[in-house]
Amino acid sequence: MDIKQIQDLIRFVSKSGVNEVSIEQKDFKITIKTNEAAPAVYHAALPAAPVAAAAPAPVAPAPEPVVAVADTSNYITIKSPMIGTFYRSASPEKPLFVNVGDEISSGSVLCIIEAMKLFNEIESEVSGRIVKILVDNASPVEYDQPLFLVEPK
Repeated sequence: MDIKQIQDLIRFVSKSGVNEVSIEQKDFKITIKTNEAAPAVYHAALPAAPVAAAAPAPVAPAPEPVVAVADTSNYITIKSPMIGTFYRSASPEKPLFVNVGDEISSGSVLCIIEAMKLFNEIESEVSGRIVKILVDNASPVEYDQPLFLVEPK
């Protein structure tokens, strides 16, 4: 093969959309590869003949139970002012700062958040009744994460 034939072959391969061509002769071998992605080849599967025994009908999933959601629009959410670990008491032996149903006033301590070995008392800015505690004891909390729901007075 001379140079002209090789150039013609390269042009043919690039126009044809083939990704690779190899030609081997007595004392000559050439492989031409293109940078184009290989075209996708799709094989259509023919539908199988129906089976004599019918498969069991699929079982419908059980409907999910309806959970009544309480209207929380009239509650105040007390959020974490920092990242840290939430504690409901000063130590495991001491009583909890607040429980569900407790009346709180502005300035009363609700919990402690430990951040970088510092224990920060979180005080209430509102007066009311604790409706729900949204975080488990000794759980990590993020900044602005809801901690308590309070029904204001």
